[in-house]
Amino acid sequence: MSEYDELHASIVGPDWAGQMVRDVLRDNLQMSRKIVRKLVEGQGVLVNGRHVWLSWRLAEGDALCLRLPAEESEDILAEEIPFDTVYEDEDVLVVNKPAGLIVHPTHGHWTGTLANGVVWSWQQRGIVARFRPVHRIDQYTSGLLVIAKNHYALKLLAEQMKARTIRRTYAAVVHGVPPAEGHVHAPIGLSDSDRRIRVVRAEGQEAITDYRVIEPFGSRGAQVELRLQTGRTHQIRVHMQHLGHPLFGDAMYGTGTDDAWITRQALHAQELGFVHPRTGDAMHFQLPLPADMRQLVERLRLR
Repeated sequence: MSEYDELHASIVGPDWAGQMVRDVLRDNLQMSRKIVRKLVEGQGVLVNGRHVWLSWRLAEGDALCLRLPAEESEDILAEEIPFDTVYEDEDVLVVNKPAGLIVHPTHGHWTGTLANGVVWSWQQRGIVARFRPVHRIDQYTSGLLVIAKNHYALKLLAEQMKARTIRRTYAAVVHGVPPAEGHVHAPIGLSDSDRRIRVVRAEGQEAITDYRVIEPFGSRGAQVELRLQTGRTHQIRVHMQHLGHPLFGDAMYGTGTDDAWITRQALHAQELGFVHPRTGDAMHFQLPLPADMRQLVERLRLR
């Protein structure tokens, strides 16, 4: 595995010929000031294999390469934690996170997280990379999560998140049967009574969720497909509670009486789509429901 992250490599064409490197980085490659500064500090701008400064003027036919020293997650303890790899290459890792596993170490949870397991896996295979989750899913939500393995991948995937072009679809089982489909545009903020809880409130952050009912189960509940346009903490759980249809098993936003049905919130990140940061290919991943949610659906059908 290379000790460098290659951010860009190309042969200079007539459009870039005569331009200074700094102008190409800023105007053509949309490199952030932070990354440009790291390139300068790490002598990572190479033309025809030789280090050059930002004031260097490019000529047609030059081989331009931008690279940074690969970074490791030195603050994350490597620990053998099982997780399912759905896809991996030099730039991205897509995993199927099991319910109950925290994504990243936090105060009070320095070990036993997905990050600890990923770092351990990379070390075992000699991969030098830093754990950079592009988005998060709750501890007790299962499903698809994409992790960037270098500066370049994180930058381009973060831009897709900001532009709301990353496709994230969730499966949930809710109490009652909502209308066949809906568009929830309701801002979310912190609760005044408990800072761990989010609520719909006028001064909150913009939050948009689209949903459609996949299968109703009499009047008791329904399986619902939800698509996020924004990514607020607990967004789906808060929005469905706001509609009067909280998720089965949701101890924080639900009815609190669902342990006989399922022991965690019935929420699964089932579909993920994004443009690959290096190749430009459309990437699409889809997972079936996990066993506990399948069992919940089957029991509700029988009722």
